[in-house]
Amino acid sequence: MADPGLHRLPGEASMSRAGYLAGLREGSSFRVAVACARFNGQVTKRLLDGAEEALDRLGVASAESGGRLVCLVPGAFELPLAARWLLDGGRADAVVALGCVIRGETSHYDFVAGECAAGLQRVQLETGRPVAFGVLTTENLEQALARSGGELGNKGSEAVETVIEMLNISRQLEKGRVDAG
Repeated sequence: MADPGLHRLPGEASMSRAGYLAGLREGSSFRVAVACARFNGQVTKRLLDGAEEALDRLGVASAESGGRLVCLVPGAFELPLAARWLLDGGRADAVVALGCVIRGETSHYDFVAGECAAGLQRVQLETGRPVAFGVLTTENLEQALARSGGELGNKGSEAVETVIEMLNISRQLEKGRVDAG
């Protein structure tokens, strides 16, 4: 399996000095929703499994305790609206959007992938709440499987880590803790 930190700066310990602000990976006080597309379900189920593992590992409370909610939608194009509903309804502090768009022989891929990404970014900016982009945009099924629990890790898990880090950064900023160290 690929090193999940391959494309990242060093972890929290090396960033905890004056003038640096880094999010912690501890989620016990947050409510996280996962919006997961059913289309390409062979892949999105694996992303969802990775996300649920990460929610457990990072201490997010169970669904029964109100700490998490999974919302299944038809496809990636519907993810931005679901994310907006989940945040506007107060059901979550952040949303992890999971989906898979595989390039085909038509331009449909470009429209779905692009609008999904733009829509999720718009929801994040308009609400001021984290929305992680856990949507795979791949050339083929093999690439999607490699990134959904295969040799390149699980982007569902990484997306959960992203929202937890961002929620912790937000909390630190709200409390005026910008000068760590």
